[in-house]
Amino acid sequence: MASELQRRKITTVFGAMDADGDGFLTEADFAALAQRWVAARGAHAGSPEVKRLSEIMLGWWTTLLAASDVNRDGQVTVDEVLLVVDQLGDMPDAVTGTAAAMFEAIDENGDGRISQSEYRRLIETWNGTGTGTATATATDEIFPILDLDGDGYLSADEFAEHWTEFWAGNDPDAPGTWVFGRFDLPLPAR
Repeated sequence: MASELQRRKITTVFGAMDADGDGFLTEADFAALAQRWVAARGAHAGSPEVKRLSEIMLGWWTTLLAASDVNRDGQVTVDEVLLVVDQLGDMPDAVTGTAAAMFEAIDENGDGRISQSEYRRLIETWNGTGTGTATATATDEIFPILDLDGDGYLSADEFAEHWTEFWAGNDPDAPGTWVFGRFDLPLPAR
């Protein structure tokens, strides 16, 4: 059973993904998330970048739907997501696979690392509305916690570690607890 920390983390992210606020995740919510990223990047319709971002988000939706939609109604509740969270410790390949896809989406310039500004855009886009806008979000205090080697970037390995800590972890002091930004817990001391 998911812990209180896991419930709080997942509920926060679920709320950001639920673009229409109906309490369910659907394919339309993931399409809206992809459109928020496209808008944040200023990408042009029909470009390879738009196509790839859409593939990543809708691929994540397909994976989530297959794993979570217990009653097979084509939508996923937060409780259904939490049932999967309980199993993620036994599915490391699934977690790192989604981490790799998300890393690719976040790494705007394709240099193999996520800069502080790319991370900020991720969080602002994630917290944005379904209208294609982003919500300004303070990330300056979080990025240094995630940047384990202090080089000013998140490597693919750092990101995968944090992604796994967020989705499968239960440690409030793990840096990955904050990969989706700040929520109602104190940040760990660094």
